[in-house]
Amino acid sequence: MAHHRPLRVCLVSSEVVPFAKTGGLADVSAALARFLARRKHDVRVVMPMYTHVRQGFASRPVPQLQDIPLTLGGRTRFFSVSTLPLPKSRATLYAVRCPELFERSGIYTQDSDEHVRFAFLCQAALRLCQQMGWGPDVFHCNDWHTGLLPLYLWSHFSWDRLFARTRAVLTVHNIAYQGVFAADGVGELGLDNERHLLHQEDLSAGKVNFLKTGLLYANAITTVSQTYAREIQSPEQGYGLDGILRQRGDVLVGIVNGVDYGEWNPRTDPLIPVRYTTKDLSGKVDCKRSLMERMGLSWSTRAPALGIVSRLTHQKGLDLCYEVLPRLLAERDLRLCVLGRGERDLERFFAGLMQRFPGKAAYDVGYKEDLAHHIEAGCDLFLMPSRYEPCGLSQMYSLKYGTPPVVRRTGGLADTVEQWDPQTRAGTGFLFDHFTSSALYDTLHFALSCWEDEDAWRVLMQNGMARDFSWERQGERYVELYRRVVPD
Repeated sequence: MAHHRPLRVCLVSSEVVPFAKTGGLADVSAALARFLARRKHDVRVVMPMYTHVRQGFASRPVPQLQDIPLTLGGRTRFFSVSTLPLPKSRATLYAVRCPELFERSGIYTQDSDEHVRFAFLCQAALRLCQQMGWGPDVFHCNDWHTGLLPLYLWSHFSWDRLFARTRAVLTVHNIAYQGVFAADGVGELGLDNERHLLHQEDLSAGKVNFLKTGLLYANAITTVSQTYAREIQSPEQGYGLDGILRQRGDVLVGIVNGVDYGEWNPRTDPLIPVRYTTKDLSGKVDCKRSLMERMGLSWSTRAPALGIVSRLTHQKGLDLCYEVLPRLLAERDLRLCVLGRGERDLERFFAGLMQRFPGKAAYDVGYKEDLAHHIEAGCDLFLMPSRYEPCGLSQMYSLKYGTPPVVRRTGGLADTVEQWDPQTRAGTGFLFDHFTSSALYDTLHFALSCWEDEDAWRVLMQNGMARDFSWERQGERYVELYRRVVPD
């Protein structure tokens, strides 16, 4: 049974909710750490101490982790570490303070030393483990920001017996972001003597790619759904890394992100006006009525409501709506509730729909947590027509809230939503394959016709609400993976 001793996991991430967030990476980092701590593993999370983290959260300096010198490319900087409590968890979060590098106006920058900032984070994570005399079984690295850590572990720190059994796992949350920098910065990364270990074609082309380096040296690679793991091995969706991913296919696994049902559950959600369950769905109608009121839309029991909560970006495929939504709003008694911000064209489009269809379409710019929950609870259908979607969380929230999702069959959407069949009454939502306006229109048309059958629709809602994408299930798959890569 020695095999099942608790694991020591150092999870390194540029974003962790509630301290720093631009996307799903932050949610996953916090939720996975919470899960591991609940399972009594020794998990320590490392992230940068950004300006807003230092100013907005109470932290406690770690006495033995102050003013530690760290030399990168002949330049010595000092860093200090403070702990922050991760809400609802016993996991410890270590924030690396180096004002010169991390105290900027945002999390990410276009500054000329962006490569140094995240190389420094990687080395600081390794150094703070050394200072504590704590040898993790696994460094769990996330996205390009931590892509150099597996190489540093192997090249700069292999002399230290503390790390003799330590392995590196790298999770790709979105392969479109790779951290590509000019090769003349290799010296500043402290990799002058390791040039031969970097990707040689990239170096000749004058660049260094953080994510690619991580893929070359990690002991295991994960991504956030099984379908996405297959897709990124193809030239169409591999963003130039498909060759390496095919070579390393034997250590690449897809694990769908878990959902925090402590936050997203209509039975207990404090952010929705009326709570409801699979057995008693009456509260959902009340949520819909109050959502219509809140968004200034006219109320009718006979009008289905379609919700969108999204970053308004090219990836999310919402440009398919340019033709489809005006047509549907003109043809049908339909309500549309949109929350999000992003590309100007999409913002203008949704604002324009409000003007053209007063009382039928509403758009709120930005992100409001309570409104996101209210839309999930108060709508009849949820739309996610993504071009690609590594995992996606909103479709899993929708299922839990009895709001069948309409999604494109890609990435995590394909792995979490099953096509509704009115004959067998199996399935949880509506999928389309081709990225075209006509495919989206046909699917929405079909979904809205299914909505007319109240009894069948109740079954569809209950099917989705019964699905379990909790971290209790998904987190165990990470633990199994860690145990596979760590030597006995």
